[in-house]
Order: sequence, then structure tokens, then C-alpha cells
Amino acid sequence: MRFSDLLKSWLPVALWMAFIFMGSTDLMSAEHTSRYLTPLLLWLKPDISLDTIAQIHFLVRKIAHLTEYAILAILLMRALCERATSLWRGAAVVLIVAVLFALADEYHQSFVASRTSSLGDAAIDSAGVLLGIFICQARHSRVLLRQKKGA
Repeated sequence: MRFSDLLKSWLPVALWMAFIFMGSTDLMSAEHTSRYLTPLLLWLKPDISLDTIAQIHFLVRKIAHLTEYAILAILLMRALCERATSLWRGAAVVLIVAVLFALADEYHQSFVASRTSSLGDAAIDSAGVLLGIFICQARHSRVLLRQKKGA
């Protein structure tokens, strides 16, 4: 395998993992993200209650967990499954790697004063991984179906 192919496959994975790691620092703590979300919500609906803002903020943060790990799974599937003999074997490796990364990321957050470590968040991250794998599997099935119809 050429270095350029290796870079093309794995650089997006490494960059996305670095992005997730940075998001686990104080930069993306609830205090910091609320500085952007609260004014936006107040602009959209000036009479919104503080309780509703808190609920939306919580939901947005959990959806972000799900999304960032779905993207990680898709990038890992892209990198691994180009050479994998079995799509399901590649998916199993992706699941293990991404879930371990999610657990390590939550552990990392336990050392950041403005963050908390949560197995609940790791579970949401894992659901995101499964979503990403499902998206890749569905896309792969569509491609195979098109190839059969074209043949």
C-alpha cells in the first residue's frame, strides 16, 4: 500500500479523533456551548423559559455525542473496509475501536474540571457508532443492489 493511500484512508480518522478529543476539553463544556445556544434560542423565541433552554441545550449536546461518533464510525469503516475481506468483520473492528475510544474520551473528561465523565454519554457514543455502521451497511447494500441491476 502506498503512503498516499494510507494517508487518504487514515488522516480523516486521525483528524476526527483529534476533534473529538478537543471537544472533551473545557472548550466544549456546557458552560461554553450555552454561550452560543442561549442567545440563539432567545433570538428565535424571546419568551422561551430558562427551563426549556436547559432542556434544549441538554438535547443538543447529546445529539452532538451521537453525531460525532456516527461520523467516526463512518470514517473508520471507510478506512478499514477498503481492504477488509468481510464487511461485517470490518464493522466489528470499527465497533470495538470506536467504543474503546468513547470510553477513553469519557475517562479523559474526568480530568477536566469543567467536564464530567459519564457512562451514559459513552452509551450514546456507542449508539452513534452503531448508527454510523448501519449507514455504511445500508449504503453498501444499495451499491450491491445497483450493481446487480446493472449486470
